[in-house]
Parts: sequence; C-alpha cells; structure tokens
Amino acid sequence: MKTLLIALAVFFTINISAQNISGQAFYESKTTMDMDGFGGREMSEDMKKTIADRMKSYLEKTYILTFNNNESIYKEEEKLDTNAGRGGFGMMMSSYTPGAQYKNLETNQLIEENEFFGKEFLVTDEVPQLEWVMSKESKQIGQYVAFKATAVKAVDPNDFSMARPRGPRGGRGDNNAKEEKNDSLTKKESDDPMDNIEVPKEVTVTAWYTPMIPVKNGPGEYAGLPGLILELNAHRTTLLCSKIIMNPKDTDKIEAPTKGKEVTREEYQKIVKEKTDEMRENFRGRGGRGGGRGGRG
Repeated sequence: MKTLLIALAVFFTINISAQNISGQAFYESKTTMDMDGFGGREMSEDMKKTIADRMKSYLEKTYILTFNNNESIYKEEEKLDTNAGRGGFGMMMSSYTPGAQYKNLETNQLIEENEFFGKEFLVTDEVPQLEWVMSKESKQIGQYVAFKATAVKAVDPNDFSMARPRGPRGGRGDNNAKEEKNDSLTKKESDDPMDNIEVPKEVTVTAWYTPMIPVKNGPGEYAGLPGLILELNAHRTTLLCSKIIMNPKDTDKIEAPTKGKEVTREEYQKIVKEKTDEMRENFRGRGGRGGGRGGRG
C-alpha cells in the first residue's frame, strides 16, 4: 500500500511540476504550555484555566500562505483583539506583532514586517537552509499523501514562543532537589518571571510535505522540501494545514512588504534584546523593593 502511495505521489508530481502553480493554504497553529513547568505548581486549577484562557490568542492562531512556484506571502488571519494576558510573559508577547512574511525561493530572500513596542520594522534575511532528512514514512492529510522529514533548527534567542522552564527537565535529580528548585522558582517569580524560562539554542523540526503540490514552500520561514509542507511541529508548536485552494481566482497579490524601518535579522535581534533587558531591569526594580530579597547583583 505504501509503495502505491509513493507511486501516486510521483505521478502527480511529474504531471504538474511543469505547470504554473498557485494556491492558498490555511494553517491552524497551536502551542502548548506546561503550566506546572512555568511555576504553576502553586496555582489552583481555576487560576491555571484563567491564565490559559488569557493566553489563548497567543497560543492558537490561523495563518494563510498564498503561494506560487517560487514566491509566497504568509499572514496571520485577522481576528478581534481578545485583550489577552497582561504582565510578565503575556506583556512581552503582546508587545510583538508579526506582520506579512514574504519568501522568494529563487533569490533566497526573506522579508517580514514586525511591530515591536509600537515601532515598525522591515526585517530582511535569507530563507533558512535546513538540512532536511527525508524518510519513506507517509500518511494521508486530507486528500494528499504526505511524507515525513526532520531537521535541526537554530532558535532565535528572542523567540519566546520556544521558551521552556529553566534548568533540568523533570525526571532528573531526586525529589528533594526538585522541591528545592520549585521553591526557588516560586520565589523568583515575585521578582522577574523571565528568570524562570529559557529559550533553547536549537530544536528538532518535523515536517510532513506532499509532492502532489510540488512547490518547495511551507508555513513561516520553512521551505526546501520537494512539496508543500502540510504539517509541521517545532518544539511545542504544531502547524496543521486545514484547507487548500488551488489556482484561486481571487487572492492577495504576492509582493514583498515595504512597511517599517529596514533592518537585518541581526540588527532586529539586538533591538529586541536591548528592549527586553530594559523591561527586565525595570521589573526587577519595582519587584525588588519591599520584596524582602537581598544580595542580588
């Protein structure tokens, strides 16, 4: 059966690879959050639910990829502001608003609009060249046969969607060490919640692509496989294609965004880091006074 699926996928690829391809792919994005790992062990279940509800607009999104053979534009579907989480992690997330992201696979160009603390930036970069490891494993996603591929991706140190609890993962060390660590984290949270999280240097990305739509494109910055990426998992975030419209009559025009101050990826990361460090110092200053904690340098 698997051999038949592969043969059918190759057949479709040969028949349409020489054609001009255009389409729209709709992706549902969901990010999970380990409330216990983020200091939630001391919270009631009602409090955890309240925080999860406030963070929902950050953790569940819909994106639209409009693509042709070589280009694409990737945008979040517009929704009403739900006035989600304020303060700490929520405040940091709400200060960053991603805009349209343009990819040109022929020129290897990546351009995206970002708004950060009310300032607009036009970030220029190259399309990441991941070293995909393709397997013969396949599955059906809707009407398409999809194949599995994995790669290791370096993580932007300011990408807080990749954040995880700081320190050893569960299962390491004895129970007393865990309790001491949790007590320490709980105390830290009153000063600076950002002390309790870290962004990993790299993560493993798993993608499912279909040669039946032979464009080397996918959601976000992901590309480089011999078919459109229909499903992707990176750390705690999963993107799943819920709908595809091939050769639509009316679509957004695919063109590079132009809004904002033009900066390189490295320059933008430096701007974000400086502002984040400034926020943390201000937060520590307010939380440290009267917090009963001394000896912190």
